[in-house]
Amino acid sequence: MQNLPIAVLISGGGTTLHNLIEKKRAGSLTVDFRLVISSRKDARGLAFAAEANIPSQVIRRRDYADPELHSQNIFEAIRKSGAALVVMGGYLEHLLIPSDFDHRVMNVHPSLIPAFCGHGMYGLKVHAAAIDFGVKISGCTVHWVDNQYDHGPIILQRACEVLPDDTPESLQRRVFAMECEALPDAIQQYAQSVA
Repeated sequence: MQNLPIAVLISGGGTTLHNLIEKKRAGSLTVDFRLVISSRKDARGLAFAAEANIPSQVIRRRDYADPELHSQNIFEAIRKSGAALVVMGGYLEHLLIPSDFDHRVMNVHPSLIPAFCGHGMYGLKVHAAAIDFGVKISGCTVHWVDNQYDHGPIILQRACEVLPDDTPESLQRRVFAMECEALPDAIQQYAQSVA
């Protein structure tokens, strides 16, 4: 099976990118990293891209007058790279998805969508909201990205119990461990479906 060419969008520490690189090295993810795009020039994830010899670019939203121009520049770079799938790996910018990438931009969100998602719901905020609401089950969702926050069709979900003594930090650690399996699984399922 030929490796699926992918691009990864990041905004920060790059833990999701690092996990995907490790899954590829272990042989459980048949992808070809063509490009990493960061929304910040100081994103630590750029170092993971450099170490793995993955070409990278910084394309910041604030450098463009409008969201359409920002999206055009990002997807032009992705098209030039030859990537067939885009993976949002902790990418925090809202991005308009062009029609030729419909159902080809994948994201993982740290809740069971449609719960605790949408604009401003990321990181510890998601887990604090889940605990404050009193839910007994949380988890993560891998979904196709559309032009609304955390909204596109669900690909897969993984669930875990919310423990009585959970803090946002402890719940985040357990959910992130599930994200590290769920996202590569979803990417690999897609890779096999288009092979």
